[in-house]
Amino acid sequence: MTQTESSKRFSRWRWLPGVLISAVAILIIIKVAGDWDALIQSFRLFGIKYILAATGSCLLFLLIRGQAWRTILGGRATFPQAFRVVNEGYLVNNILFNRAGELARAVIMGRIIGENPFFVLSTIVIERAFDLVIAAGLLLATLPLALGMDWARPVAVVTIMLVVIGLVVLFLIARNHKIVEGWAENNLTKWNFTRKYLLPQIKPLLAGLGTLTKPAQFLLSFLWISISWVAAIGMYYTMLLAINPHAPVWWGIFADSVLAVGIALPSAPAALGVFEGSLVAALVLLGIDSSTALAYAVILHFLQFVVTCIIGFWGLFKEGRSLHELLNGMRQKPEQQ
Repeated sequence: MTQTESSKRFSRWRWLPGVLISAVAILIIIKVAGDWDALIQSFRLFGIKYILAATGSCLLFLLIRGQAWRTILGGRATFPQAFRVVNEGYLVNNILFNRAGELARAVIMGRIIGENPFFVLSTIVIERAFDLVIAAGLLLATLPLALGMDWARPVAVVTIMLVVIGLVVLFLIARNHKIVEGWAENNLTKWNFTRKYLLPQIKPLLAGLGTLTKPAQFLLSFLWISISWVAAIGMYYTMLLAINPHAPVWWGIFADSVLAVGIALPSAPAALGVFEGSLVAALVLLGIDSSTALAYAVILHFLQFVVTCIIGFWGLFKEGRSLHELLNGMRQKPEQQ
């Protein structure tokens, strides 16, 4: 079997891990929340005022996220362009496997601003790195509260410090990208695979990281991402108030951070099963019964799915392209973009 045939065979099956993880998550949810009458009753807790408030928070999150990505891109795109492409990426994530929306964003924005898609992809890597720092910090800060373990607080502080150190390393890589590029050229030519597939993409990837060589831009990007998390936490906390009007704010922080970690796993499109499983696990730890937790997760997932799909399709319409055209463009080789 040739290398090309092997690659195609792998490509045909790369969706399988995500499907299996989603299937396992769905089976666990069905087993844990098996009281369907209680589930139906739980849906009635979430009145229209809570859903409207959560929808507003979701829209605010998406708007801020567009500005955050525009900042990471170094202002190469306008705010409307960044906002539309962010939602087009979420749209593709809703219908395809393996977070293909990230690639879609890279391809679309690469065409818009006239850059290599791998350059744009590196800015998405930065965005995800910021998300990881924030998610880890918030999860570790609230986990001791959720589990009632005071001894976990020092461990949380140390872990957060390590994550911050990782963020500093990312900044140093961005600031010294030419040195890293030289190292890659000297060391990645030894093996055929790295020389053929990895090395050609190092330069545009590092060039994208180079947009953060200015500390002010780096900090501003991180600030916008942090503000988007505040909006997201507002969405999850608002819906928690429907369950418990006296819920502390940290419940929303805990739920959002657990979800962020959970949906990082491979899954079916739209993180089906994994999204619900993560939120159910978080809420059960907070003492909420599984049926109510599942109703909460289903409503929030449906809300986000609908909002991002509507805005994503609107973005495609504004740019004069169809979803079919976008998906075909993603199948082209990056050097053809």
